[in-house]
Amino acid sequence: MNLKGVAARSDGPDRAPAVVAFGGGHGLAASLAALRQITSALTAVVTVGDDGGSSGRLRAELGALPMGDLRMALAALAGPDGWSTTWADVFQHRFGGDGPLAGHAVGNLVLTALAERTGSPVAALDLAATLLGVRGRVLPLSTRGIDIVADVVGLDPAAPTAEVEVRGQAAVATTGGRVAGVRLSPAAPPACPEAVTAAGAADWIILGPGSHYTSMLPHLLVPEMNRAIATSRANRVMVLNLTAQPGETEGYTPQAHLHSLGRHVPGLRLDVVIADPTAVPDPDLLARAAADVGARLHLAPVRIPGAPVHDPVRLAAAFRAVFAGLPEATCPTPASRRPVTQYSSSGGPVRRTPSGEAKE
Repeated sequence: MNLKGVAARSDGPDRAPAVVAFGGGHGLAASLAALRQITSALTAVVTVGDDGGSSGRLRAELGALPMGDLRMALAALAGPDGWSTTWADVFQHRFGGDGPLAGHAVGNLVLTALAERTGSPVAALDLAATLLGVRGRVLPLSTRGIDIVADVVGLDPAAPTAEVEVRGQAAVATTGGRVAGVRLSPAAPPACPEAVTAAGAADWIILGPGSHYTSMLPHLLVPEMNRAIATSRANRVMVLNLTAQPGETEGYTPQAHLHSLGRHVPGLRLDVVIADPTAVPDPDLLARAAADVGARLHLAPVRIPGAPVHDPVRLAAAFRAVFAGLPEATCPTPASRRPVTQYSSSGGPVRRTPSGEAKE
């Protein structure tokens, strides 16, 4: 593992670390809510495969880029003043009733209109960011919509081991079978140039939390973005989900997510994997899976107690600890003895090797 550190990239001791967070939906919003407490040099890169709900309707009717996840990222980074919070609330508002506007989010309509007026979804997002007083920048993974295609096992009762093709983010996310693999259509969509540049200039790249196959993996399946992430000098951090997602990752263990990552993106190396200890039945197995992708496991309480939701304050604390660089992170160790750092709810570190040896 090579934990490169922010200091090596800094222009000065007070420079905010440049962080690029990849994902979509509620998972990315949670990550952004935490990261905005740490740095102002923050870029959200958002998946554009959504084909359900308001985004799907606008995509089908107008050929528009799906704006729902982008809207949520803008709202998560909106400023704290009254003007910004008011506009963030308006963007998140959905129309009721049963008419043509029912279910549409105001922000989706505004962003679609801005993209039509400016001719650029990036310009539209930058204008909306100014309106919402966004701290950072929100960019799409691609300036064109992409489709997610999955091979799913268990959908055909007559052939339970046969793979069935399932197309579309909404269908994949709610499938009743087991996802064996995913790919994109088109296979090599153009990556947003500004997002590629941000990844190349980052100190830290954050993957997750979020839907594994429909929010996180698509970023790594876009060839140009995959290269940007793989060749960036940034440290790469993956935040694991708190629970398996019904349908998409039903029955997955935490380490199964890392195994899936290795299958879909061979050769990708991470530096740190963050997980909540209450969501990890076997830390030893997860530590080994993390080591397989070059990473150290960092266990820390990051959930809202009693809820399957990330706590922005606790997640921010975990990011700060990782960004600061823990002593064992700089000492190469054989994978079988690579330390697991666990933080108690009181914040005190308890270090354990995968064999279970405690180091107070």
